[in-house]
Amino acid sequence: MTGFVLWLLLLVFCWPLALAALVLYPLVWLLLLPFRVIGIAVGGVLALLRTLVFLPARVLGGHR
Repeated sequence: MTGFVLWLLLLVFCWPLALAALVLYPLVWLLLLPFRVIGIAVGGVLALLRTLVFLPARVLGGHR
């Protein structure tokens, strides 16, 4: 909601910039999408490595 109100203020004070932001936002989102996918994949690999490292402690009954 805050973002929408800020965009409306930008529309009132500088409408060409607000319209450019409205048009460019989906393009920037599409350009950044591969980086989000890579981030999710790297997060999954790190979680897997963390699980493998802590597996012996969990099997031996370490503290939780």
